[in-house]
Amino acid sequence: MAVMTDKKNIAIFFGGKSSEYSVSLESAYSVINHLNREKYRPVPVGISQEGDWYFFTGEAEKIKSDTWQNDQDCRRAVLSPARSRRELLVFEQDRARPVPIDAAFPVLHGKNGEDGTLQGLIELAGIPLAGCGVLSSALCMDKDRAHKLAQLAGVRVPRACVFNRSRLEQIRDFADGIGYPLFVKPVKAGSSYGITRVTRPGQLEAAVWLALQHDDEIIVEENIAGFEVGCAVLGNEELTLGEVDEIELSGGFFDFTEKYTLKTSAIYVPARIRPEKAARIKRTAKIIYRALGCRGFARVDLFLTPDGDVVFNEVNTIPGFTEHSRYPGMMKAAGYSFGEVLDKILELALCGEG
Repeated sequence: MAVMTDKKNIAIFFGGKSSEYSVSLESAYSVINHLNREKYRPVPVGISQEGDWYFFTGEAEKIKSDTWQNDQDCRRAVLSPARSRRELLVFEQDRARPVPIDAAFPVLHGKNGEDGTLQGLIELAGIPLAGCGVLSSALCMDKDRAHKLAQLAGVRVPRACVFNRSRLEQIRDFADGIGYPLFVKPVKAGSSYGITRVTRPGQLEAAVWLALQHDDEIIVEENIAGFEVGCAVLGNEELTLGEVDEIELSGGFFDFTEKYTLKTSAIYVPARIRPEKAARIKRTAKIIYRALGCRGFARVDLFLTPDGDVVFNEVNTIPGFTEHSRYPGMMKAAGYSFGEVLDKILELALCGEG
């Protein structure tokens, strides 16, 4: 039997089968290290790249270095489907040892972690969930449907069209219609995986096949002049916003390499824009957050055009959570430490509002 204390057991899910596995490890390491140990006890649950679940008992550094999956530190585990119990079942020899779970904090990015699948399992088990639920997670992962709902809420979105394998021959006509440069993206993927900025017709076919490696549907989207800005949102009915940030690119677009190395780009927070523009971006971020049913926390990414228009890009329902990630950076600029942000996220979940 577990010793009863006032601390809450927080299941922190990390890893996963998505192409963003390595990003999840970095985020989970930071979350575990910044968790308030006077209030919370981390219960790390690692998901291997094969999709197997493990209760991890080793040092957090092993998560960061991707040496966590070993016989010494891991025991196979599953969430109990019994809603009245709220527990992780850890398999040891010939028995399943229950570990009580007070709340679950998925720190996974991309498919099978950020897209509503894991959220559904957690909600089915009756465990309070930190962050967005099933529907909003699924909607925000789907670039097409997210754009349509944002547009209905009065937000400008890029011109775009979705294609599957049966309609590939129609892509060139659409691309010619919106002009180059343009973007070819998987409809459902994260961290800019499978995205290509296409500058001429000869690049189109390769871009399409790259995107199809990550999803069975692709979206062809107009290029928006200007630069990318973001806004961190925290809360449910009452929303707290971080400072707006700005991405400066030397060329190309903010792809996976730039997001995690900043080799040729820079992030400025607060953004180098007038206060009234920042206020408009924050208002737009709130509209999108609510239109997509987000709860707990999310990062809303937008474009600011040379004419001052704000254009929706995407919502990340589980943004990067490393010390150098954009979401913690925007909240820090607004006066909230990493630990304070985690505290608020978990409070929202534990009080039944998450």
